[in-house]
Amino acid sequence: MKTIGLIGGMSFESTAIYYTGLNRMARDRFGGLVSAEVLLHSVNFAEIVALQKAGRWNEAGERLATIARNLETAGADCVLICTNTMHKVAERVQAAIDVPLINIIDETAASLAAAGRKRPLLLATRYTMEDGFYHAGMEAAGVDAMVPDEPGRARVHDIIFNELCAGHVLDASRSELLEIIDTARSAGADSVILGCTEICLSLDPASLALPGFDSTAIHCEAAASFAFGPNAVLATKRRYA
Repeated sequence: MKTIGLIGGMSFESTAIYYTGLNRMARDRFGGLVSAEVLLHSVNFAEIVALQKAGRWNEAGERLATIARNLETAGADCVLICTNTMHKVAERVQAAIDVPLINIIDETAASLAAAGRKRPLLLATRYTMEDGFYHAGMEAAGVDAMVPDEPGRARVHDIIFNELCAGHVLDASRSELLEIIDTARSAGADSVILGCTEICLSLDPASLALPGFDSTAIHCEAAASFAFGPNAVLATKRRYA
């Protein structure tokens, strides 16, 4: 078994999903009391959010790069950034280490392409929906992601930061997200990307009007395949098609 390095805390709500999921996958793969070999550095999310809001992405990238180097030095055989938004600085982080950075955008794009989905709706933070880095990763795999209109993007961003990252999962907000998905389906979307690692707290990708691709689950599965071998038994069946 290889050691997985996690850069977490962004938010800790979704990092807990990573930790639980990877350990369940290890137990399912090997049996008994086996758990995953994991190194976790959990940041103070408030400090990272402040850098995001100030547009200080270079500083944020250097901070995550330093953490990645420390994880590698401590024995990590791969590194995961446990958030979609901070993959804006993924190239900077990968350049700082010699072990693989398992990229959530690349893995999600590959899953979409393998399923023949070309026009997904991306639900994520404003940074992920609007800054272009996520779309570039999708386009490399032949996937053309669409996003909600401006009021929809603002609402999704608000739900993520003010509710889900704070541990508040509200039925009313779930209904709003489902309405955004219905609108996108009418506009030609053929699938949905849960493109923030907290959105799976609100939406079940198996119960949507369109096939759902949970980036958190996809990211964990990629890490499990790397660390446990390609025949790893997953803790839960993939909830997308």
